[in-house]
Amino acid sequence: MALSMMGCGSRIGALLASALGLSPCVAYASAPETATAAASAFHVLSTGIEWQHGPVVMRITVLRDDVVRVRIGRNGALPEDASWAALPAARRASVAVTGFSTADAAGFSTGAMKVSVARRDGGVTVTDRTGRVLLSDLDGAVLPDRRGAGFTITKAIPDDAHYFGLGDKFGPLDRLGRSFVMWNTDSYGYQEGQDPLYKDIPFFIGYTKGGYYGVFLDNSWRTSFDFGKARRGELTIGADGGPVDYYVLAGPDPGDVERAYAWLTGTPAMQPLWALGFQQSRWGYPTERDVRSVVARYRHDRIPLDAIWLDIDYQQHFRPFTVDPGTFPTFGRMVADFTAQRVHTVAITDLHIADLPNAGYAPYDSGMAQDRFVKTGAGQPYVAPVWPGPTLFPDFTQAATRAWWGTLYRQFYLEDGIAGFWNDMDEPAIFETPTKTMPLDNRHRIDEPGFASRVAFHREIHNLYGMQNHRATYEGLLALKPDERPFVMTRATYAGGQRYGVTWTGDNSSTWNHLRLTIPMLESLGLGGFTFSGADIGGFAGSASADLLTRWIEVATFTPIARDHSDEQSLPQEPWIGGRRHEDIRRRFIEARYRLLPYLYTVAEEAARTGLPMMRPLFLEFPEGLLDGTPLDLATGSQFMLGRALMVAAPPTPESPGPYSVILPAGGWYEYWTGRPVGGLRPLSLWGAGGLFITLKDTGPAAPHMVSITPRLDQLPVYVRAGSIIPRQPLVQSTGETPRGPLEIDVYPGANCQGSVYADDGHSFAFRQGVYSRVALSCTVEADHGVAVTIGRPEGSFQPWWRSYRVVVHGFDHAPHGIGGNGGNGTRPIPVAYDGAAGSAQFTVSADGAANTYRLRP
Repeated sequence: MALSMMGCGSRIGALLASALGLSPCVAYASAPETATAAASAFHVLSTGIEWQHGPVVMRITVLRDDVVRVRIGRNGALPEDASWAALPAARRASVAVTGFSTADAAGFSTGAMKVSVARRDGGVTVTDRTGRVLLSDLDGAVLPDRRGAGFTITKAIPDDAHYFGLGDKFGPLDRLGRSFVMWNTDSYGYQEGQDPLYKDIPFFIGYTKGGYYGVFLDNSWRTSFDFGKARRGELTIGADGGPVDYYVLAGPDPGDVERAYAWLTGTPAMQPLWALGFQQSRWGYPTERDVRSVVARYRHDRIPLDAIWLDIDYQQHFRPFTVDPGTFPTFGRMVADFTAQRVHTVAITDLHIADLPNAGYAPYDSGMAQDRFVKTGAGQPYVAPVWPGPTLFPDFTQAATRAWWGTLYRQFYLEDGIAGFWNDMDEPAIFETPTKTMPLDNRHRIDEPGFASRVAFHREIHNLYGMQNHRATYEGLLALKPDERPFVMTRATYAGGQRYGVTWTGDNSSTWNHLRLTIPMLESLGLGGFTFSGADIGGFAGSASADLLTRWIEVATFTPIARDHSDEQSLPQEPWIGGRRHEDIRRRFIEARYRLLPYLYTVAEEAARTGLPMMRPLFLEFPEGLLDGTPLDLATGSQFMLGRALMVAAPPTPESPGPYSVILPAGGWYEYWTGRPVGGLRPLSLWGAGGLFITLKDTGPAAPHMVSITPRLDQLPVYVRAGSIIPRQPLVQSTGETPRGPLEIDVYPGANCQGSVYADDGHSFAFRQGVYSRVALSCTVEADHGVAVTIGRPEGSFQPWWRSYRVVVHGFDHAPHGIGGNGGNGTRPIPVAYDGAAGSAQFTVSADGAANTYRLRP
C-alpha cells in the first residue's frame, strides 16, 4: 500500500505515518532503508495478517472466502470499527485462513483468493483462485497531498482493465481514463462530464483477464477516484481525511461480486408493488385543481397510472409538513379521492425546517425544544437559506433525532393517507453560498448504537447526511405502520442507503444526450445497490420535444422506476402533450409495462433478496464477453438487460434516424414484440487493436451476432433471451386493479430454459413469514423437437390473483399435434391453438397448485 503526504520524503514508513496524520513524520523520513525494513513486523492472525511499522498498523482480515477487509490505523491501534454502510454482522464475520511466509512477503489464502503483503514496504497484492492479479499496490508512489490528514492509495492498472460503478456519474459506463470526486452536490441541469453529483457510492467493479472483482472504500469524507487519468497505469484513491478502510470482493463472476456487496452493505428495501407502476410529477402543479385535473386526464384517456407526486407547490410558504389551505383547500379529501381511484399520493418533505419561532410551527417548536438541529462551529443552531427562507437542519446522526423526525409524518401518513414521501435537497443543499452546502466546521453529534458518542465536523458527515435523512424517514414510517413497506425516495445518499428505499438521477435535462446517458447512469446506480432507481422522464430542466418525450417514455418502460417529472419553467410534458399520435405511442408503451408487471415484480423481488440489480449491464449476464473476454457493454453502449430474460436495445444516438447495429450475445434470441426468433443475423464485426476491423466466423447460436435496426419513433427494439420464460398479465389501469383472466406464461425455448413468477400482497412484510407465492417454470426442447413445459408447485402460502395459466410457446414453424405428459392425461383433452403469424402455440390450464409438465408434440 503506498500512501503519501507532502513534505515527508520517500521512505515508506514516513509515507504511511504522514498519510494517516501522524506527527513523527520527519523522523521516519531520515531513516535508512534497511532500518525501515527492520522496523516492520508481521503478526499472523487466525483470520488474516497484521503488518506494523512503528506506530502504523495495517490489518487484513477475511470476512468470507471471497471478501477481505483492509484497515490502517495509527499509534499501534486501528480506527474505530464502526460503519454507516457495512452491516455489523458482515464486519464481525470471519473465516480461518491458511498462512504462508517467504523471504519477500507473508500472507494467506482462502478458497477464493490469495493476499500477499510485501516485507519491504507493506504493499498488498490480491489474486483470485486462478492466480489472476486483481489489485497490486505500487511501490514508493509519492504523490503530494495538500489536504492535511488525507491519504492516497495507489494501485496498478492492468493493460486490459476496465472499471464500472461509483453510482450516479454522468458519462460512459466504463470509468477507465477518467477521474471522479465523491462529494454530494446539488447539480441542477448537470451536463456530461460534470462532477461531483448527488451521491457518494465509493464502490466499483473491476475487470481484468476475463474476471471481475469489487472494491469498496468505506470512507465518508470527500474522496476521489482516478482510473488512470492523471497517470496512465495508476489507479489512485484519495480522501481528505478519515480511516483507510476498504474491502476487496473476489468474484470472478460479476454476479458473485454484486451478491457479496449486498451481503456487506445490505440488500435493497423491497418496494410496494405500486412503485413499479407509472408515476406523474411536476414542480408546477400550483393548485389542488391542477393536480386533480392531471389525474382525471389519465383516467379519461385510459393511460395507466399508479402515483401522483406533489412537489413544494402544496406547502405553505414552502415549509415542510405544512399544506397551503388557500391553494389546496381539501387536501385530505383530495388524497382520499385519488386513493379511491387507485392512485397513490407521494409528497415531498424536504429536511430544512423553517426558522419560525413563536408561530405555532410544530417541527420548529418540537425540534428546538429537543435540541435536534445541527450546530455551527461556535455551538449555535445553524441557520441558512433554502426554500422556506431561513432554515434549520436536523442532526440525523443522532438516533433520537431520527426518531423525532419520524414522528413528523404522523398527520400525512396516518391521517391524510399519503402513500409515499420524497426527501429532496438532502446533500444538504444551501442557497446563497458558493459551496452549495454547510460550512465544513459545522458540528454533528454522533449518538448511534455501534458508534462511540462524539462530535463530528460536517466534512466527515456531509456525504452521510442524505442517507441518514432517508433512513430517518424510512424508519419513521415503519414506526407508524410496522407492517407496511415504506416508499421513500432520496436524492442524496451514501453506500448502504439502498436499505432505505428509492433514488433517482436528480435534476437532469431535457436533451437527447441526457436520455442516452440515462442508461449507463441507472446501470451504475444498480451496481452500487440502488436497483430501485429512475430518471426524470423527459428531463427536469428544460422542455422536451414531443419526439424526445416519446422516446424517453419508451426507454423508461423498461427501467425500475418510471416517473415523468419536470420543473416549473418547462413546458408541460404529460403523456398527452404533443398530439394524439404521440399520446397513442406513449400509452401503448405504458400499457406494455403494466402487462409485464408479473415479470417486473419477480425481478424486483430477486433484487431485494439477492442484491442483483433489475437493470443490468450485459457483462452481468454474459461475463464471457467478446473475443478476449472484454465486457460486451464496451461495444454496445445503449443496450441493457432487464433481469436475465429481456434485452433492451435503445438507439445509441436516440435523435438520429440512421440505422444502427445491435449485438446479440451468444445463445439465441427472440423478438419481444412479435415472439418470433430474430432474423437477419450477421456475424459480429468489431474494431480491434490498431484500427483493425474484425469479423468473427459465424459458428451458429454459440457465437454472438449482430442485427441492423432502422429506428422508428413508434418502436423500441427489445429481445428475449432464448431459454427464458416470462410471466405477463392482462392490462390494468393501476396495480390496485385485479387483472381479469389467466396469467400468461410466455415460453421462449432454448438452452437452460427457466423462469419463475413471484407474488405477494404487494404492500406488507408478510412475505417474510412465508406469505408469498413463487412458482418455478422450466422448459425442455426434446429430441423430436417437441417442447415440454413444467409449471412447478407453488412455494409459500399466498394465493395470487390468477386461477389459470395461458401458456404461449414461441418458436413453432408449424402447428403442434397436441399435448402429452402428466399435464395432458386428464379425462378432458387440452385444446391447443396455433398462431402461424407469430409462430406460437398456446393452451390454457388450471393453476391447481400441483406440479405439471405439458409436452407439445411436433
